[in-house]
Amino acid sequence: MIPVENGPENSSDVSAAVELHYVVEEEDALACYPLIRQLRPHLNSEQEFLLRWQHQSTQGYRLLALCCGTQRVGLAGFRVQDNLVHGRFVYVDDLVIDATCRSVGYGKMLIERLKAEAQSFGCARLLLDAAMSNTLGHRFYYRQGLLATALRFSMTLPDQPQCPP
Repeated sequence: MIPVENGPENSSDVSAAVELHYVVEEEDALACYPLIRQLRPHLNSEQEFLLRWQHQSTQGYRLLALCCGTQRVGLAGFRVQDNLVHGRFVYVDDLVIDATCRSVGYGKMLIERLKAEAQSFGCARLLLDAAMSNTLGHRFYYRQGLLATALRFSMTLPDQPQCPP
């Protein structure tokens, strides 16, 4: 378990009732499926998610679960990377708060934990991508101090699967 700090950005009611922990066991990962599916609806089954989580974990992917009691209310999947543009940084692959639990401070808690994790790994930056259509997410990220600094361009290559396992 990773303690959640109480502070001016988190009401004592919310932070006192939550725990953050890394997902390391398969059964814990499977329990995250309903929540990750809110962000990634193309994941068609618990088994598909489990296989992807296992594969990505071999590449440094870490998954943090934010729990209120036994309910998972948020997830943050990330990895530490290095490149010539940013140096050493944390890239956030996945960030989701349960649709029924938004606007109570859980997202801010996850961002704060991600910033602390990045610093503990010696990273100079925290990066994530947000869909152009996700205007509510953009507003949230701006409020958390993240700035839009680039556009990502992509294409699907012929005869390649959309999302490799």
